[in-house]
Amino acid sequence: MSTISYLTRIEFGEGQVSRLQEFLDALGVKRPLICTDRGLVATGMVARINALLASPAAIFDATPANPTEDAVLSAHALYREMNCDGVIGLGGGSALDLAKGVRLLSGHEAPLSQYTLVSGGLSRIHGRICPMIAIPTTSGTGSEVGRAAVIITAEGRKLGIISPHMLPSIALCDPELTYGLPPGLTAATGMDAISHCLETYMAPAFNPPADAIALDGLARGLRAIEVAVQDGSDKAARRDMMVCALEGAMAFQKGLGAVHALTHPLGAIRQLNLHHGTLNAVLTPAVLRFNRPAIGDKWDRLETFFGEAPDVAVAKLNRRLGMPTGLAAMGVTDEMMQHVAQDAMKDHCHATNPRTPTPADYLAMLQDSA
Repeated sequence: MSTISYLTRIEFGEGQVSRLQEFLDALGVKRPLICTDRGLVATGMVARINALLASPAAIFDATPANPTEDAVLSAHALYREMNCDGVIGLGGGSALDLAKGVRLLSGHEAPLSQYTLVSGGLSRIHGRICPMIAIPTTSGTGSEVGRAAVIITAEGRKLGIISPHMLPSIALCDPELTYGLPPGLTAATGMDAISHCLETYMAPAFNPPADAIALDGLARGLRAIEVAVQDGSDKAARRDMMVCALEGAMAFQKGLGAVHALTHPLGAIRQLNLHHGTLNAVLTPAVLRFNRPAIGDKWDRLETFFGEAPDVAVAKLNRRLGMPTGLAAMGVTDEMMQHVAQDAMKDHCHATNPRTPTPADYLAMLQDSA
């Protein structure tokens, strides 16, 4: 028996962001806090969104590249100081996850570590929290339709806080907001979305709708990512990439795997501050090779899909997109790999990989990706 639920409200389409005030009114939000980053402030995007509101929102723009508990606490302090009653997440996955953290604290006490999945936090999260609208400006994490917020806790671990209550009230997906995304960031976030589709397809849980959604997302991502990188204003490519991102995240409630079990602790290395999507891209070929004996005819289906071995196809795509040549080129040392291999065993994605890795297996995958 399988329980399969897709309960996310998505408002999708070019120009849909212009309806933001309508959606806030429907949720009863009078004073929202916009959680975003300084890069989007500099582009004028935040001012553009704020201008759509009946009255100006409070703005927290200090989202780190990998969101931290300290940043969530600072944003929540502003939420309380400004008497806010709702949250708007505006940006990539980091801003959306930080916004989810603020929303959680609107009805729960800190610290965040008690709500992480690996700490049994699922049962501690209730729905008595403020409304949230998620507005992605990249096509990568799919956090706008995900049940998780991935945060670096005060202890320095990058962990998932996961609950159906963490789903944003509305995912407001407007491809026009991604038209100006630079080529490098388009590539890195796009490979994040593609890795989600691949990894959730390999996950062992029985969920045919999730598999179908993942394969549709994969097809869209593969046909669009290089076009979007080369021509950021291509409307069809930008739409396909945004669909790839949200479908990857809709599907991964089935589970992810070793790619994410490794990228979460890698992303927690403070001195490197590595981009999650780039890490996913670099690690995916090695994880595909590791999982091959356990995924049966799914490997054959992927081989037909790609026209060659999937690990080879992804490695070639990485090169064409200009991804780093390996972890060493990103500053990851042998000593760091030893720690990451141990930490991966404690990540919530470890349990849903189709083949159960040992610390030695994780280290071998890291070394294979170096």
